Amino acid sequence: MLVANLKAELETEVWDCLDNVTDPELDEPVTDMGFIERIEVKDAKSVKVEFRLPTYWCSPNFAFLMAFGIRREVTSLPWVIEAEVQLNDHCFGDKVNEGVNSGRAYHDIFAEYCDGAKLDEVVETFLAKAFDRRQETVLLGLQALGHRPSEIVTMTLAELQQVTFNGEEELRQLPRYLDLLAVQGLATEPDDLAFTTWEGHEIAVADLSDHLTRLRSTRINMEFNGALCRGLAKTRYKEVEIGPDGPQLIDFIAGHVPPREEAAATD
Repeated sequence: MLVANLKAELETEVWDCLDNVTDPELDEPVTDMGFIERIEVKDAKSVKVEFRLPTYWCSPNFAFLMAFGIRREVTSLPWVIEAEVQLNDHCFGDKVNEGVNSGRAYHDIFAEYCDGAKLDEVVETFLAKAFDRRQETVLLGLQALGHRPSEIVTMTLAELQQVTFNGEEELRQLPRYLDLLAVQGLATEPDDLAFTTWEGHEIAVADLSDHLTRLRSTRINMEFNGALCRGLAKTRYKEVEIGPDGPQLIDFIAGHVPPREEAAATD
């Protein structure tokens, strides 16, 4: 049986590693989105993670990708030998849970349950959107610092890494953007261009404004979907903030008080 302090430390490690799992449509960590419902470290080698999505009918593609990502990150921890991932309250939950925990190849499972879709192609689509969103933040940050278009489109990877950003979002997205550049092989050497299209094409000075307009469109769509997901999740799971004086009559009328809290309030 695990000592409480050790159990808490191990659970914190699991929470931290799950920051690397994103909602593929939103490019936001599942931890920030509130999707992780429960983490249980059964002993110093076995972990169970339960997660949920905003609606009962969220895309099975998204559900599988997040489940695979959760399992990948948890099993990457050196002390984890066994990992179980459980999707709750979802129309495809049984298939996702069976698939992700079966030990079979993820590509085969994904194709079997997602109408023959190829996992690599689905991942590529969402990575491209994530790239656009991260790049736009960095580009706008450079503009805010006074960099001219001609400087931006010719900036090298080494030069970008020397820039000191001030904005919170730029500081958050810069390392994520650099990670994608490296993973995709778009910029790996100091003299490589820091900004290209997802396909690896150079961006001409005259095209930078139109390029930013396209990136803005991608970002607005992702932000809208993110806000919608958060709203749906709060409505579905009744997770709203109750004032310091406890629930008021309006909270009961609006259905804002979860059943167990409602029972306690009426005792």
